[in-house]
Amino acid sequence: MSTTPAAAEFKRDATTLTKDLRHRSLIRTALKKYEIARDSKKALFQDWQSARQTAAEIKWDAINHLDTHLADFARNLEARGTRVHWASNAEQAREIILTIVREKKASAIVKSKVMTGEEIHLNEALEKEGFEVVESDLGEFIVQLRKEPPYHFVFPAMHLTRGQISETFAKELGSAPTDSPEELTMIARRVLRGKYVTADIGISGANFGIAETGMISITENEGNARLTCALPKVHIALMGIEKILPKFEDLALFLPMLGTAGAGQTLTGYNSMYGGPRQPGETDGPEEFHVVLLDNKRTTLMADPEQRDALHCMRCGACLNVCPIYKNVGGHTYGTTYQGPIGSVITPHLRGLQQWKHLSFASSLCGGCTQACPVKIDLHHHLLQSRRNAIAQRPVWWEKIAFRALSYLFNHAGLFSLGMKLGRIGQIFHPLVKATRIDPAHAWTQSRELPKVAPETFREWWQHRK
Repeated sequence: MSTTPAAAEFKRDATTLTKDLRHRSLIRTALKKYEIARDSKKALFQDWQSARQTAAEIKWDAINHLDTHLADFARNLEARGTRVHWASNAEQAREIILTIVREKKASAIVKSKVMTGEEIHLNEALEKEGFEVVESDLGEFIVQLRKEPPYHFVFPAMHLTRGQISETFAKELGSAPTDSPEELTMIARRVLRGKYVTADIGISGANFGIAETGMISITENEGNARLTCALPKVHIALMGIEKILPKFEDLALFLPMLGTAGAGQTLTGYNSMYGGPRQPGETDGPEEFHVVLLDNKRTTLMADPEQRDALHCMRCGACLNVCPIYKNVGGHTYGTTYQGPIGSVITPHLRGLQQWKHLSFASSLCGGCTQACPVKIDLHHHLLQSRRNAIAQRPVWWEKIAFRALSYLFNHAGLFSLGMKLGRIGQIFHPLVKATRIDPAHAWTQSRELPKVAPETFREWWQHRK
């Protein structure tokens, strides 16, 4: 497999992180607690597998009739005074939002958790223009202070200990050191509450967009999105077009499913609906409401009938939580907004197959992600399909030769038998060359034990037995 800059960076960071036993222990401990909580909440469903099937069918309808649902969604939003903007790519989305911010002469902006904002590098664009942007989600606020991207879809600061968070707050906010979660939360709250009051614009994402009613649904645990959406005079929601659900009643399934799969909760703490700016007689809410609908190559993925169901994803993070690769290399190693198995499937579509094909090769293909996905995305098969597509699109000459030679060997019993005998001889001398670059198995043995060749094959054993 040819190496791209992104692949080389992934390999370097993965090598470093897998050797950090403290980091691995921290992540595994956190995810083990999540698995226990998730399984206990799954058991409360009358039939979890039937719920998964129903959710998959709803998303199938949403994506396969996306044109109709998006038109209904936009029309219902605009009927209540919302301004709907269509962005084909990241550049257009950034420019739409920057234009609104400039028109309002905003000086301060608050954001709730917006993964699509990370995707289009919105913070960098706003800060470059001189606007102050503050992340209001606690985890996002912490990693923003550390100038790091989010580590996980649901738990952006999962990789940090209380001590590291305390050090960050002491350095950036001048607070006193503490390892109390309550005190750390109050430190952040004192800073953020002032930002809500003075912010001119609030920017949010959207967990779901309801076509039937023209409303966006936002799910959170802290209430920061409610303050972000309600207090500033202008609310901008940035939403990927795949987040559509056809009917309002679909939330009766998707909200508890998102809480269960995402955080091991019966229902997430705050579930809010926004359908427009402040209406006559209402006491709060923004004076203007803008919804930016982002494509950014999602329609390219839609055009692939084999992997189209990757657009069913509701960003719960369940596949990350069970992935053995993610547990070892961590979220930042992926180098992209969307990590883990789902990120390895959609990133090559969004950012280029040849530049990001290494992600599909960084997989054990254990199938845990497919089993964990609440909307039944066929993730581990999509990873195999991405590998196939990458190789078919740009074959590597030495790989073609190697696999043809291997195919020839497997199809000629005499040669295969000879290879087994030579392998037994070769393994005698392998320890002498194991630590050198001339070791033909160096890429494997630098982090693993080379399996020993069996003393005899099954065929040989069978012959002796007879």
